[in-house]
Amino acid sequence: MGIRRRFIYAVAILIGTILMGSAGYYLLFEGNSSFLDCLYMTVISLTTVGYGEVLGITGNPSAQIFTILLITFGVGIILYSISTLTALIIEGELTGMLRRRKMEKKINSLSDHYIVCGGGETGLPLAAELLASKVAVVLVEQDVDVVEQSRTLKKLHIVHGDATDDKKLIAAGVERATGITICLPSDNDNLYITMTARMLNPEARIISRMTNSQLKPKLLKAGATSVVSPNAIGALRMASEMIRPEAVEFLDNMLRSERGDLRISQLFIDQESLLAGKTIMKSGLRDQFNLLVLGVRRSDGEFEFRPPSSYLLEAGMTLIVMGDFDNIGRARETL
Repeated sequence: MGIRRRFIYAVAILIGTILMGSAGYYLLFEGNSSFLDCLYMTVISLTTVGYGEVLGITGNPSAQIFTILLITFGVGIILYSISTLTALIIEGELTGMLRRRKMEKKINSLSDHYIVCGGGETGLPLAAELLASKVAVVLVEQDVDVVEQSRTLKKLHIVHGDATDDKKLIAAGVERATGITICLPSDNDNLYITMTARMLNPEARIISRMTNSQLKPKLLKAGATSVVSPNAIGALRMASEMIRPEAVEFLDNMLRSERGDLRISQLFIDQESLLAGKTIMKSGLRDQFNLLVLGVRRSDGEFEFRPPSSYLLEAGMTLIVMGDFDNIGRARETL
């Protein structure tokens, strides 16, 4: 029996026994005693405190027999209910249920958030980096130990359960999410979640983990926006460590520095953007927001690397910039 059912069942039989006893006394005395007196008599009988009769039990055979039955069976029911509720509290199960309720309310209020399916060696660092980018993140994980470990990440929303279960994805707000990352160790599970997530949210950006490179076409057909192979990324990292270690160390320090939240990000220029029709020099990106423009992706998909300060910005372009989170956020809102 689930925690919630155990709690409801224990409370229900506790209240039911007390009400039944009170109603029994009320009927036996034909309404001549108040229901409060009947309730009081029931409680002191079941708790065996022995304060004395508030109703005329002595000399009334029907009331005496009813009291005997009430005490005989009712005390056992009361003890069972109280022990069950105590166990729920002591074991932390009731606390956990209340915590999940609170978490569900928070997740239901989210929109345009990011979902991480799987919190293992890939998922937890991924969730930490997304949180560092100051976006709302929901983790779906079924391993209890991993869930407890993930609680160290502040502001992380958690859904405890199997990500291959459609109900858990819906509980994570998949229909309202901006992006979904799938990091389970099984390629088959990743493929299934990709299909499910795409059906539930046709607009979301879906990034799937892949171990077997032969599954990449299937993942893309299933709805993945992009596919990432940790093995391939690891190989590229090892090659970079061998050939250009200083550059790699620079990037690592940039990501892990405690002096600021320096990141490489992107700014999209739409028709109403204040950047449209201005050069990089006059855009204010450097002077107002301390952002360095590393590149520009034109509307035709081609990249312009290290654009000059006289480069004209147009609607439909995406700027690749480097700066801290706060300045990137302010630039995105302002421009």
